[in-house]
Amino acid sequence: MLDLHDRLSGLLGSKGWLSQADAAPYQRDWLDRFGVAPLGVARPSDTQEVAEVVKACRAAGVSIVPQGGNTGLCGGAVAHGQDAVILSLSRMTHIEPPEAESGSVLVDAGVVLSALHEAVERHGLIFPMHLGSEGSARIGGLIGTNAGGSQAFRYGLMQDLVLGLEVVLPDGEIWDGLRSVLKDNAGYQLRKLFAGSEGTLGVITRAVLRLFPAPRARVTALLALPSHEAAIAFGVLVRREAAEFTSALEFFSDFGVSLALKHVAGLAFPLESRDAAYVLVELTAGSARVPLDDILAALLEQGMAEGLVSDGTLAMSEAQRAHFWRLREEQPEGQRLEGPQIKNDICVPPGRVAAFIMAGGQVCEEIMPGARVNPFGHLADGNIHYNISAPEGGALAADRIPVLMQALAALATGMGGSFAAEHGLGRSKVALADASRHPTERALMLALKQALDPAGILNPGVVLAVPSQRRTFQMPGIS
Repeated sequence: MLDLHDRLSGLLGSKGWLSQADAAPYQRDWLDRFGVAPLGVARPSDTQEVAEVVKACRAAGVSIVPQGGNTGLCGGAVAHGQDAVILSLSRMTHIEPPEAESGSVLVDAGVVLSALHEAVERHGLIFPMHLGSEGSARIGGLIGTNAGGSQAFRYGLMQDLVLGLEVVLPDGEIWDGLRSVLKDNAGYQLRKLFAGSEGTLGVITRAVLRLFPAPRARVTALLALPSHEAAIAFGVLVRREAAEFTSALEFFSDFGVSLALKHVAGLAFPLESRDAAYVLVELTAGSARVPLDDILAALLEQGMAEGLVSDGTLAMSEAQRAHFWRLREEQPEGQRLEGPQIKNDICVPPGRVAAFIMAGGQVCEEIMPGARVNPFGHLADGNIHYNISAPEGGALAADRIPVLMQALAALATGMGGSFAAEHGLGRSKVALADASRHPTERALMLALKQALDPAGILNPGVVLAVPSQRRTFQMPGIS
């Protein structure tokens, strides 16, 4: 591979081609479960350089692993074999001035989400994608995994926020689909084909994204509730009475609160009393004339009168609002610091969230007695991060993990849901997808992959198993 090394080094320079020790920071995934040393890391600075890297790797028969911020939780952005080049978009960070009149902005795929927020907010606009890793996650990776986040039920997934794309295809050709209109029905919706493809069909290099006016009014409340059933009922009440003003409906459990308070510095519990479940609700409006405080206060009063809410408080300052959100967003960190865990990214119809949590708890107790479940997530769209810690003072039984994962996937599927809500498949859930989804669905995906990437050089083993891989479900490890 010396010829490839020399070619990429000459093409990209010392800042654009990293090998050996310099490539180490790109090698392992976020949860440190996947990744081997690649041949090197290519860091192109523009689309044409991406195309040249793809052509060079294709000619050498070397696979390519596109990588954004490497914040994914399924191991989809790191090398699986040593005959691979990681293609990092981290140097492609240009943001064009937003077009306020059209509500759009053109960005490079390597732009960090929080940087995009800052850039458009100066113009009185927002990009409504928010998640815990927004300080590291990059736009290309968010599109590639079709990220959701806390406002997906109001604004949609990443695929709904993309108007146009530029993509380098597996043969090095460039598809320019950088159109800036919502309505473009001139054939197949190619921009949505690449959303969720996790770098297996092409390398996203630039995107036209939808923007929205920044809210001029906002109100946030943290509520304690006696059960997840009460949380669902209160969520229905909020969406009925606050409707288009509802921008967030997050839920978590008292176990998750306990872990966050135990392990994360600077957190304090803001309510007078604890209960089984909590809901973080936020209303926003484009007009300061909308009486959001009155609307939310009335909802809180009605929720208490109906026995749905046991305690609650409205944020009286931006600092208090940020603390409410931090209590929710530190749920994963609190559980990580507690010790090994099994992560599940489940989605069911919103009205069945409580039923899944209850039935899932019974499944866990039968298969792994004593395991502690921490469900949290997005109440309005039914996305449950169903994470499982070891029994108190015990360990997770590694041989039972595949059985447990398959049982929870079957439970979600039986409720009309999915075992892969917003984290994608990556490498860790490919065999689970083969076991859980109808063969026709998997065959359609394989046909697309073979049509666009017949040489199989783009991210092999992600989303779909490579031909030599067995398709029996085996979890690769515990996060």
